Amino acid sequence: MNQKVKALPVGKLPVDILERLLKLYSSTRHGVVVGPSIGEDAAAIDRGDSYLLLKTDPITFVTEDIGTYTLFINANDIATMGGVPKWFLATILLPEKQTTEDLVELIFHQLSSACKKIDVSFCGGHTEITVGINRPIVIGMMIGEVEKNNLLTTKGARAGDDIILTKAIAIEGTSIIAREKGDALIGEFGERFVNACRRFSEVPGISVLRDAQIATAHGEIHSMHDPTEGGLVTGLFEIATAADVGLIVEEECIPVFPECQTLCRHYGLDPLGLIASGSLLIAINSHDTAKVLDALSNNGIPAAKIGKILPKEHGLKIMKHKEVLELPVFNRDEITKIFD
Repeated sequence: MNQKVKALPVGKLPVDILERLLKLYSSTRHGVVVGPSIGEDAAAIDRGDSYLLLKTDPITFVTEDIGTYTLFINANDIATMGGVPKWFLATILLPEKQTTEDLVELIFHQLSSACKKIDVSFCGGHTEITVGINRPIVIGMMIGEVEKNNLLTTKGARAGDDIILTKAIAIEGTSIIAREKGDALIGEFGERFVNACRRFSEVPGISVLRDAQIATAHGEIHSMHDPTEGGLVTGLFEIATAADVGLIVEEECIPVFPECQTLCRHYGLDPLGLIASGSLLIAINSHDTAKVLDALSNNGIPAAKIGKILPKEHGLKIMKHKEVLELPVFNRDEITKIFD
């Protein structure tokens, strides 16, 4: 008798499956100095005087302003490696029987406008109307550069480092929920509240490019990471996995936007597992923590020390009301619940 094969859940591949596939099938020939592994944000290729940084990421949870999201999400992962994003390509997949010329031009306009904001060249890609999808999907590829002595990797986090979080959580999740569920939410919370949440992608914004540049200019940074799908907790897990370390964070020190808290309560979501682009996790020499926090603040970017990197044997912990607990695990992003 044939047994029914269990389908994998929506979201990132389970870590054990992804890790096995990367070990089995990835390649690091032709000058690859940072290849694919859990937690690393982009690939780095030795080009002689500098490293070329390569990143690709799709946008699948949001349709409104999808071009802007795609550009900044990909640029963020160049920034976390200490680099400067320079060249961008996009694959735009559009649903059959729903795609208009106006829709296609809108996405191109969004991509082009976002590229101009951070001086990136929109230099190529592919566009097609695709069978089997019911919403636009944009897959971005960002290419950047970094001087060799400025390269940062997620695995660079060291025991003893402080963990800084810029802004608060969850910027992207708050914006997506308001954009995807706006009509229903207006009746509950009012149009002004919902519009403010929608604009989270612009203010405080989902780009961490300035956050990264300010931090690296003012302190000894060992690692930076952009918590995206799976939220802050998954970002912390990816740092610990890449760097082979433990860590502890204090829940009371983790800043959460009030708007995020309101939407999470409404839908029964945990902000710690909600897609969190727009915040930057920084593992920093503790001697420089205060200096970097001041520099960020002076440039209009709030930030907080939320925890510490520990030796691996300490595991992954969270302190809640003075009780030390295991860091929770989110097998799929909390935002997927609003689409169930």
